[in-house]
Amino acid sequence: MSLIAGSYEKFIWGFKLKPLKHSDDDGKTLSLTRLFSYPSHLAPISTVAAAGPVAASGGGDDTVHVYDLAAASSLGSLYHHSASVTALEFYTPPQLSFPRNLLSAAADGSLSIFDADPFVHLKTLWAHKKGSGVNSVSVHPSGKLALTVGRDECLGMINLLRGKRKFYCRLGKEATVVKFDSSGDKFFMIMGEKIGVHEAEDARLVWELENSKRVLCAASGEGGLLFSGGEDRNITAWDSKAGKVAYRIDDAHSFRVKGIVVLSRNTDSTETDDPYLVASASSDGVIRVWDVRMAMKEKPLPLAEANTKSRLTCLAGSSLKSLKRPRFVSEAEEDLAMEES
Repeated sequence: MSLIAGSYEKFIWGFKLKPLKHSDDDGKTLSLTRLFSYPSHLAPISTVAAAGPVAASGGGDDTVHVYDLAAASSLGSLYHHSASVTALEFYTPPQLSFPRNLLSAAADGSLSIFDADPFVHLKTLWAHKKGSGVNSVSVHPSGKLALTVGRDECLGMINLLRGKRKFYCRLGKEATVVKFDSSGDKFFMIMGEKIGVHEAEDARLVWELENSKRVLCAASGEGGLLFSGGEDRNITAWDSKAGKVAYRIDDAHSFRVKGIVVLSRNTDSTETDDPYLVASASSDGVIRVWDVRMAMKEKPLPLAEANTKSRLTCLAGSSLKSLKRPRFVSEAEEDLAMEES
């Protein structure tokens, strides 16, 4: 299992989660071993994504950088945006361990679709109004469509099979995060302190959950759970079926939580076979890994912790179980592929 984090100081951080042979005095049973750390962008990093052995980051320099996690190295960059990259999302089919596509969204309202094997640009379209940035993108588990929310206070639906925007509606308020649940039957939208739970079939509002302070990040878990973090410095597990809080880790960090990753679905059983792990990152540079089962009984202690001493902005996680290695193609090969298609 690996974690990747981006920072305001333009640094990308990669860590591998490993079990400790003996727990330390603080009760930690896992360690976060650094894979790499260097200034990969020319401007602050705003978004990261990871799937299988590959990860990507985007920032204010209008570029997407791609990394080989197994080799702990950079693969190259994608220069298909003319505005800050604001959101990234990999799509991995359920039967595969290697991503099929990468979606990248930008501050000008554009959305680019890439083939991830190898990395080839397929299409760029306008997901939102020109000049209205895309805040978040989420791909349905089927890989057939994606949802986007943007600065124009609208929700968009993208047909990924045709590469066209299929649906577009005004929300009346800006949503900062959109996420499908693990089944694809529901999706979540975050607006300030409120989290809307919607039916995926018709976008009907099922529940409106309210947090004490602004929610900044979220990750879907199994069984209809949604994990959120934000300005309250807590990690909250919401039960989307019952419309209430399932449990909470109070004061999980000393500063606001900027990223959350559910590690259960991607955990490599040869390393850490625990389906209850959640990782979180805060704006003071601390990354922690939790066993959320402990939150149901008492205030848990983190199983692992790393301090980057930087202002972290985002967090993503992935397993390393895929034997396939990510690869790039040259610009000449990409132009030839586009001509043949």
